[in-house]
Amino acid sequence: MATGKRTLIRCGWLVTMDDGLGTLKGADILVAGDAVEAVGQRLDLPHDEMIDASGMIVMPGLINMHLHTFQAGFRAVGSEWLGPDYFRNFYGNAAVRFGSEDNYLGTLFGALNQLDQGVTTLADYSHNLRSLEQAERSVDALVDAGIRAVFIHGDGLREPAVPGAMPSRRLHPRERVEALMKSRFATPGLVTLALGIAGPHWADWEASLHNVRLARDLGLIASSHVTRSHANAVTPDGYDRLAAMGLLGPDHNLVHCNHLTTDEVHRLLDAGCTITATTTNEFHDYPTDSVLRKVMDRGHQPSIGVDVEAMVAGDLWREMQTALLFARNEGLRAKRLDAMIPSRTALGWATTAGAKALRMEKSIGRLAPGLKADIVLLRAGDLNLFPVHDPVFSIVEQANAGNVDTVMVGGEIRKRDGRLLFDEGRRRLLGERLADSAARLASEAGWPLARSFGA
Repeated sequence: MATGKRTLIRCGWLVTMDDGLGTLKGADILVAGDAVEAVGQRLDLPHDEMIDASGMIVMPGLINMHLHTFQAGFRAVGSEWLGPDYFRNFYGNAAVRFGSEDNYLGTLFGALNQLDQGVTTLADYSHNLRSLEQAERSVDALVDAGIRAVFIHGDGLREPAVPGAMPSRRLHPRERVEALMKSRFATPGLVTLALGIAGPHWADWEASLHNVRLARDLGLIASSHVTRSHANAVTPDGYDRLAAMGLLGPDHNLVHCNHLTTDEVHRLLDAGCTITATTTNEFHDYPTDSVLRKVMDRGHQPSIGVDVEAMVAGDLWREMQTALLFARNEGLRAKRLDAMIPSRTALGWATTAGAKALRMEKSIGRLAPGLKADIVLLRAGDLNLFPVHDPVFSIVEQANAGNVDTVMVGGEIRKRDGRLLFDEGRRRLLGERLADSAARLASEAGWPLARSFGA
């Protein structure tokens, strides 16, 4: 039995995403310490606090499986960029100029935004890192935000580059990762470590092999960008070679995969990999069909993420809705009998599938006794949701971040009554610093920004 403060939540609707519990009306959920202790009707159990959510939909926190969180200071600047513009202006230019505090500020505001919107677990793909200090300050930001996160350490470029001139010998630095494991990750906490590696689409065979083996040696999940067709990859047969060597499995998460053929996707899934789609950003940056249907056709579920806030909104509700609409439309165009993908399936992309991809399915993604108390409360009486006839339909088809009333991470309330519980004075002060950071970095990169406001 969990110990600690006991909070009883009286729910209007409870969407557990647990196959055994299902969706309940008028149920209660008891949180003890950092975990769910009980779920049921009118629980008569001791508690220290009661939250009246009788006018709300209670659900698991969302899981954003892919976000370059450090980029938050550059929101919307690339709204009219194409993929080459992003590489030329940002990843291959401004991103290499970030210092430790730039990373801290962007990551903090990016993580707070996710929490505010009901994301309780964030896969933070921090792929501009050039020093241990820069990595540690990025982790500090996630800890200070209070979000559950997987810090995906990515080794950054050392100097500006343009599309077509990216280095292919990109060996992930073992010394830095091991130092992180001995510093920020020496004791368990809400933030855990993974590796964001250069895989065969972006690295030569020696580097790809080194990077995957490093993750295996250290017992860490690896995640890699799969954004090219077979013919355009640096090492076209690299993933097949890694699979043949037994180096791909559930500990490898592949992001995008939208340029792969159906057979290529299925081979990766058969090897045990998980796949994450970022449909909105892919439409913007890598124009081709999403991988969603290809994954589902092999009996798997994709997870979803946002990717790049410089070009698309950092909004997982919008991402979930866009992904579902695309996958349904693809089925309708093909006259498939399964065109109408259930709304609950899409909610699973943002909850249970993400938990599985992070190898945390026994802890998060569902609300059931023994799992972590990562919980979101939506105001069912808001004009865009009321009246609620089916809470899953309301969540997936109608809800947005503005409906999020309360957010709990590991039993700790991070947002309540519609307000994020982060010191407002500190947020304003750090917001000024974030705006200054973005202006300086853009100027150094040769494309000055207008001074931002509203921090």
